[in-house]
Amino acid sequence: MAALPTCDPSRLRVVSWNVNGIRAATKRGFADWLAEAGADIVGLQEVRATEAQVPKPVAQAEGWHGHWVSAEKKGYSGVGLLSRGPADAVETSLGEARFDSEGRLQVATFGELVVANGYFPNGSGKGRDHSRVPYKLDFYRALFDLLEPLRAAGRPVLVLGDFNTAHREIDLARPKTNHKTSGFLPDERAEIDRWLQNGWTDTFRHKHGDVEGAYTWWTVRGDCRARNVGWRIDYVLASPGAMGFLREAFIWPDVQGSDHCPLGVDLDPAVLARG
Repeated sequence: MAALPTCDPSRLRVVSWNVNGIRAATKRGFADWLAEAGADIVGLQEVRATEAQVPKPVAQAEGWHGHWVSAEKKGYSGVGLLSRGPADAVETSLGEARFDSEGRLQVATFGELVVANGYFPNGSGKGRDHSRVPYKLDFYRALFDLLEPLRAAGRPVLVLGDFNTAHREIDLARPKTNHKTSGFLPDERAEIDRWLQNGWTDTFRHKHGDVEGAYTWWTVRGDCRARNVGWRIDYVLASPGAMGFLREAFIWPDVQGSDHCPLGVDLDPAVLARG
């Protein structure tokens, strides 16, 4: 068993949250949420801070170990991983400078469990011109290729984070007006199809089927969150080796502090055990 003390010994809770700036989220109560969420592993995206800039209430949170990856560009992108015990190992590179320079990935090992925390690129350029779509799709494919040997070997793997893509029409409130918007383009949606067709499972849909109105991001304009005019662009995908340990999948839309909300899964703690 990995040296990962759990909040509740009957389950392992893994949570993902795009915090839209860890410094801003901390001012909005992130540290209090962390203490009360019952999580054991938390993957954060869009941290937008270096490790030295992470506020003390988070960086020094009692009972937590932190690992932070920042982009070369200040105040941009970045991911963070908080866990009840230290990871056995953390990989942050996709092997290409154009990806690694943006600080978008952590692949952490906890015993047998592998957790890939990713902040997938947005396809829109500065003028919403779709100029970043090729880069975005290349990131998807590079991560898929990195994890494929683990998936094929039967390892329990979770891929969590902000995928910046709504997979199906049910995953956004207004699909008809967004077919030409990055985040719902055919090529972007097809990439998620490819993951699912090759053995990965969308844990939320697996547990809850085609429930409507389940979103993880809302624009701050037009009171969209209060009206639940949102998108489900954050996911936890599970490999076949992880699916046997899946107990529940959830979205917490009532948690404030970012334009995204937390989501996650509860697993059987036996997922950590080395065979």
